[in-house]
Amino acid sequence: MMELWAPRATRVRLRHAGGDLEMREEADGWWRGEVTLADGDRYGFVLDDGDTVRPDPRSRRQPDGVHETSCWFDADGYEWSDHAWTGRQLAGGIVYELHVGTFTPEGSLEAATSRLDHLVDLGVTHVELLPVNGFNGVWNWGYDGVLWYTVHEAYGGPAAYQRFVDACHGRGLAVIQDVVYNHLGPSGNYLPEYGPYLRDAERNTWGSSVNLDEPAVRAFIVENALMWMRDYHVDGLRLDAVHALLDRTDRHILQEIAEETDRLSAHVGRPLTLIAESDMNDATLISAREAGGYGLTAQWSDDYHHALHVALTGETVGYYADFAPLSALVKAATRGFFHDGTWSSFRGREHGRPIDPRIPTWRLVTYSQDHDQIGNRAAGDRLSQTLDDGGLRIGAVLTLLAPFTPMLFMGEEWAASTPWQFFTSHPEPELAKATADGRLAEFAAMGWDESVVPDPQDPATFERSHLDWSEATSDAADPRHRRTLELYRRLAQLRRELPDLTDPDFAALSAEADEDARTFVLRRGDVDVLVNFGTDAATLRMRDASRVLLTTDDAVSADDGRITLPGRSAAVTTL
Repeated sequence: MMELWAPRATRVRLRHAGGDLEMREEADGWWRGEVTLADGDRYGFVLDDGDTVRPDPRSRRQPDGVHETSCWFDADGYEWSDHAWTGRQLAGGIVYELHVGTFTPEGSLEAATSRLDHLVDLGVTHVELLPVNGFNGVWNWGYDGVLWYTVHEAYGGPAAYQRFVDACHGRGLAVIQDVVYNHLGPSGNYLPEYGPYLRDAERNTWGSSVNLDEPAVRAFIVENALMWMRDYHVDGLRLDAVHALLDRTDRHILQEIAEETDRLSAHVGRPLTLIAESDMNDATLISAREAGGYGLTAQWSDDYHHALHVALTGETVGYYADFAPLSALVKAATRGFFHDGTWSSFRGREHGRPIDPRIPTWRLVTYSQDHDQIGNRAAGDRLSQTLDDGGLRIGAVLTLLAPFTPMLFMGEEWAASTPWQFFTSHPEPELAKATADGRLAEFAAMGWDESVVPDPQDPATFERSHLDWSEATSDAADPRHRRTLELYRRLAQLRRELPDLTDPDFAALSAEADEDARTFVLRRGDVDVLVNFGTDAATLRMRDASRVLLTTDDAVSADDGRITLPGRSAAVTTL
C-alpha cells in the first residue's frame, strides 16, 4: 500500500516502471494505491493533470538528486550485527561532532567508518553527525535539506548509513543524528505542491515557518524522528534551532517527539537521547514533563562557549560583549547559563531564565568549538589558527573537564590546521550568487574585510575544509598536533577515572576568578581545575593535601600548599 498526503492535489498518479497507477482520494487529504515496489525500484508522483514527476516526500533514497525520481529502499533488508548493543546514556559521555563530507578526504560514510578507532582511542562515547538528509548539490553543511527521510547519496545513501551505525555500535559508540525540522532548503522543496507544510505568511531566519498547526505535518516530523532511531538504530537526535519551531498547540511538538521517543526506547530496550539546540536559555526543554517541561534529554549551552571563547581570545564583538569579565565564565560554569534573566546587550532585552539546580549538570552540552562557532566566522578559522599553544591547552581542559557533557568538533583534538568554512554547491546560478552575496553583506555589516570571506560556491572552499589526517597520524607531523592529541586523551581518561568529574550535582560546583590576575579556579568536589589566562605567572593557593594530577606546562610548580602557573597554563589537582 502506498500512501501520500496531498490535500492540494486534485489527482495523483504513482509513476513507476509498470506505468501509472491512479491513486484514490480518501479522507483528510490522503491518497492511497495498491502497488508493490522492490528495493531499487524508481518511482515518483504526478500531481493533477500535469506530466512532471515529483519525488516522494518520504523518499528514503534519491540516487539522482532531490529533483528526480525516488528510489525504493527496503530498510528491513539489512542484517544488523548489533544485537548485543544496549546503548549508552548521555550522562558521563563525550560527544564528537563531525560532518561526513569533510571528516575524511573521501567524504563518505564508508571512509568515516575507517576512522572510528581514532574516536574510541580518544575516549569519545557519542558520534554526532551533521545532517545527512537530501539537499540540492553535491556538498553542503546539510542544513538546507529538503527530503528529510533520505540519506545524501554522495555520502553513500541509506545502506551505507546502516553499515556506519552498525560499525559504531560494534566499537561501543552511540550515534546522534542532527535533524532540522524548523525550515526547508531553497532548492528542491516540493512539499508545498502536496500540501500546507509551510506557513508562507510567517518566516524565521531561514525561510517560511513549518506549519505545526497541521496534524499531518506534525506526524510527518514525529515519524521522521522515530525512523532514524528505529530503522537505522540511531541512539538519539540533535534537534536544530528548536527556538524556530512555532507551535501554538497545547502539546508542543518537542514534547510529542520526546513522548514518542520514550515509548520507542521502552520497546527497543536501550536509551534514546534527544538534544536540543536552543537560543532561548530556557530549561523548560529539559525539565520533567511532570514539572511542565518537555522532557528532552539535554540542550546546548552557548553561554559556556561564549564565556570560554572570550576568556581565551579576548574577542568582545557582537554577542561576545557581555562575556568580557571572567565572572561570566564563573557564572556559566556553575549555573549553566550566563543570561538567566539578565540584560543582553546584543539582543537589547533581558534574556533567559535560571536553571533549576536540581536538574543534572550533564543535561547541558558544552564546547569550546562547534560547526556554527567556527563555520560562521568570516574565514571559518578554528581556535588552533588564532590561539597560542597555552590557550589551546586551557581550552581543552575547560572543555573536557566542564561540569556538563563535553562536545568536541572534529579535528580540534589534534589542533587541526585546516579551517572549516561555509560551503555550498547550488547548481542554480541565481541561488549561488545570492548565497555568496548574502555572505559578503553579512560580514561587511560586521566590519570584516571582504577579502577574508571565502566564496561558499568555490569548490576550493569545500576542499580547504577537509581534515588533514596526516596531522594526527604521521610521525613527521608538527609536534603541536601530537601534544594536543595526547592532552585530549589524558583529559578524557581523567574524566572517566575521577567520579567528581561526572558528578551531576550543581551544588557540588564552585568557582572563582581574579579579574586582575586573569586566574580562574573551578572546584568539582575534591578536584580543582586551576587556570591562568594571563601572560604573567600567577601563584594560587591549593587546598590542603592536594596533589597535582595534570599540568599543561612543564614549568608549573607546586610547593607548600601553593601552585605557580606560568602564563597561559592550567593544572588539575585532587585531594
